[in-house]
Amino acid sequence: MPTAKTYSEEIVHLASQTLRENRVAVFIVAYNAENQIETVLERIPDWVSRKLTEVFIIDDSSKDATMQKAVSAKWTETKAPLRVFRTPYNQGYGGNQRLGYSYAIAQKFDIVVLLHGDGQYAPEFLPEILAEYSRPPGADAVYGSRFMTKWGALRGGHPII
Repeated sequence: MPTAKTYSEEIVHLASQTLRENRVAVFIVAYNAENQIETVLERIPDWVSRKLTEVFIIDDSSKDATMQKAVSAKWTETKAPLRVFRTPYNQGYGGNQRLGYSYAIAQKFDIVVLLHGDGQYAPEFLPEILAEYSRPPGADAVYGSRFMTKWGALRGGHPII
Protein backbone atom coordinates (compact mmCIF):
# COMPACT_ATOMS: atom_id res chain seq x y z
CA MET A 1 0.00 0.00 0.00
CA PRO A 2 1.28 3.51 -0.81
CA THR A 3 2.57 5.64 2.04
CA ALA A 4 0.49 8.51 3.43
CA LYS A 5 0.50 11.45 1.07
CA THR A 6 0.93 15.06 2.14
CA TYR A 7 -0.78 17.92 0.35
CA SER A 8 0.21 21.54 -0.11
CA GLU A 9 -1.87 24.23 1.60
CA GLU A 10 -3.06 25.34 -1.83
CA ILE A 11 -4.32 21.85 -2.75
CA VAL A 12 -6.11 21.47 0.60
CA HIS A 13 -7.66 24.95 0.26
CA LEU A 14 -8.82 24.42 -3.34
CA ALA A 15 -10.06 20.86 -2.79
CA SER A 16 -11.93 21.96 0.34
CA GLN A 17 -13.51 24.80 -1.61
CA THR A 18 -14.67 22.35 -4.30
CA LEU A 19 -16.11 20.03 -1.65
CA ARG A 20 -17.85 22.93 0.11
CA GLU A 21 -19.39 24.40 -3.05
CA ASN A 22 -20.43 21.17 -4.82
CA ARG A 23 -22.17 17.87 -4.23
CA VAL A 24 -19.18 15.59 -4.79
CA ALA A 25 -19.39 11.79 -4.96
CA VAL A 26 -16.80 9.09 -5.40
CA PHE A 27 -17.96 6.22 -7.62
CA ILE A 28 -16.06 2.95 -7.32
CA VAL A 29 -16.51 0.34 -10.03
CA ALA A 30 -15.71 -3.12 -8.73
CA TYR A 31 -15.35 -6.60 -10.16
CA ASN A 32 -13.63 -9.42 -8.28
CA ALA A 33 -11.89 -6.92 -6.02
CA GLU A 34 -12.37 -8.64 -2.66
CA ASN A 35 -8.65 -8.40 -1.85
CA GLN A 36 -8.43 -4.66 -2.58
CA ILE A 37 -11.81 -2.97 -2.02
CA GLU A 38 -11.32 -2.29 1.71
CA THR A 39 -7.85 -0.85 1.07
CA VAL A 40 -9.21 1.42 -1.67
CA LEU A 41 -11.72 2.84 0.81
CA GLU A 42 -9.01 3.25 3.47
CA ARG A 43 -6.82 5.12 0.98
CA ILE A 44 -9.38 7.90 0.49
CA PRO A 45 -7.91 10.77 2.53
CA ASP A 46 -9.89 11.02 5.76
CA TRP A 47 -10.42 14.78 5.51
CA VAL A 48 -11.85 14.30 2.00
CA SER A 49 -14.13 11.40 2.99
CA ARG A 50 -15.73 13.57 5.69
CA LYS A 51 -16.63 16.29 3.17
CA LEU A 52 -17.91 14.15 0.29
CA THR A 53 -21.64 13.92 -0.33
CA GLU A 54 -21.46 10.16 -0.90
CA VAL A 55 -19.22 7.24 -1.82
CA PHE A 56 -20.91 4.54 -3.83
CA ILE A 57 -19.67 1.20 -5.08
CA ILE A 58 -21.22 -0.86 -7.84
CA ASP A 59 -20.12 -4.48 -7.70
CA ASP A 60 -20.56 -5.88 -11.19
CA SER A 61 -21.74 -9.37 -10.14
CA SER A 62 -18.33 -10.41 -8.89
CA LYS A 63 -17.66 -14.10 -8.47
CA ASP A 64 -15.82 -13.45 -5.20
CA ALA A 65 -16.71 -11.70 -1.93
CA THR A 66 -16.30 -8.13 -3.20
CA MET A 67 -19.84 -7.19 -2.16
CA GLN A 68 -19.49 -8.62 1.35
CA LYS A 69 -16.09 -6.97 1.86
CA ALA A 70 -17.45 -3.60 0.71
CA VAL A 71 -20.53 -3.81 2.95
CA SER A 72 -18.45 -4.79 5.99
CA ALA A 73 -15.63 -2.28 5.37
CA LYS A 74 -14.61 -0.04 8.26
CA TRP A 75 -16.39 3.17 7.33
CA THR A 76 -17.37 5.42 10.20
CA GLU A 77 -20.41 7.65 10.50
CA THR A 78 -18.15 10.71 10.48
CA LYS A 79 -17.50 10.03 6.79
CA ALA A 80 -19.82 10.48 3.83
CA PRO A 81 -22.53 7.85 3.43
CA LEU A 82 -21.23 4.65 1.80
CA ARG A 83 -23.68 2.87 -0.49
CA VAL A 84 -22.95 -0.51 -2.04
CA PHE A 85 -24.89 -1.86 -5.00
CA ARG A 86 -24.63 -5.10 -6.97
CA THR A 87 -25.71 -5.65 -10.55
CA PRO A 88 -28.05 -8.61 -11.19
CA TYR A 89 -25.69 -9.80 -13.93
CA ASN A 90 -22.30 -8.68 -15.21
CA GLN A 91 -22.65 -5.41 -17.15
CA GLY A 92 -19.01 -5.11 -18.20
CA TYR A 93 -16.85 -2.10 -17.48
CA GLY A 94 -18.84 0.29 -19.69
CA GLY A 95 -22.20 -0.97 -18.45
CA ASN A 96 -21.12 -0.58 -14.84
CA GLN A 97 -20.05 3.00 -15.53
CA ARG A 98 -23.33 3.74 -17.33
CA LEU A 99 -25.27 2.56 -14.26
CA GLY A 100 -23.08 4.61 -11.93
CA TYR A 101 -23.32 7.81 -13.92
CA SER A 102 -27.09 7.37 -14.29
CA TYR A 103 -27.29 7.02 -10.51
CA ALA A 104 -25.11 10.13 -10.10
CA ILE A 105 -27.38 12.16 -12.36
CA ALA A 106 -30.48 10.97 -10.49
CA GLN A 107 -28.82 11.98 -7.19
CA LYS A 108 -27.91 15.39 -8.66
CA PHE A 109 -24.21 15.18 -7.85
CA ASP A 110 -22.23 18.08 -9.31
CA ILE A 111 -18.94 16.17 -9.52
CA VAL A 112 -18.31 12.42 -9.66
CA VAL A 113 -14.81 10.97 -9.34
CA LEU A 114 -14.34 7.45 -10.69
CA LEU A 115 -12.11 4.99 -8.83
CA HIS A 116 -11.45 1.31 -9.45
CA GLY A 117 -12.16 -1.24 -6.74
CA ASP A 118 -8.83 -2.94 -7.41
CA GLY A 119 -6.87 0.24 -6.63
CA GLN A 120 -5.63 0.97 -10.16
CA TYR A 121 -6.75 4.59 -9.77
CA ALA A 122 -5.06 6.07 -6.70
CA PRO A 123 -7.52 7.52 -4.14
CA GLU A 124 -4.61 9.54 -2.72
CA PHE A 125 -4.91 11.88 -5.72
CA LEU A 126 -8.50 12.92 -4.97
CA PRO A 127 -7.39 16.27 -3.48
CA GLU A 128 -5.41 17.18 -6.62
CA ILE A 129 -8.33 16.21 -8.85
CA LEU A 130 -10.84 18.17 -6.76
CA ALA A 131 -8.57 21.21 -6.53
CA GLU A 132 -8.68 21.68 -10.30
CA TYR A 133 -12.39 22.51 -10.16
CA SER A 134 -11.66 25.56 -7.96
CA ARG A 135 -8.40 26.63 -9.59
CA PRO A 136 -9.12 29.65 -11.84
CA PRO A 137 -10.57 29.59 -14.41
CA GLY A 138 -12.17 26.37 -13.13
CA ALA A 139 -12.52 23.03 -14.87
CA ASP A 140 -15.48 21.30 -16.47
CA ALA A 141 -13.76 17.92 -16.27
CA VAL A 142 -10.52 16.58 -14.82
CA TYR A 143 -8.74 13.48 -16.06
CA GLY A 144 -5.94 11.59 -14.39
CA SER A 145 -3.58 9.10 -15.96
CA ARG A 146 -1.66 6.12 -14.66
CA PHE A 147 0.75 6.60 -17.54
CA MET A 148 2.26 9.95 -16.51
CA THR A 149 5.33 8.36 -14.95
CA LYS A 150 7.40 5.50 -16.29
CA TRP A 151 6.10 2.19 -14.88
CA GLY A 152 3.32 4.04 -13.01
CA ALA A 153 0.56 1.93 -14.53
CA LEU A 154 2.30 -1.34 -13.64
CA ARG A 155 2.98 -0.16 -10.09
CA GLY A 156 -0.72 0.74 -9.85
CA GLY A 157 -1.75 -2.79 -10.79
CA HIS A 158 -2.43 -2.39 -14.51
CA PRO A 159 -1.88 -5.77 -16.19
CA ILE A 160 0.76 -6.27 -18.86
CA ILE A 161 -1.07 -6.51 -22.16
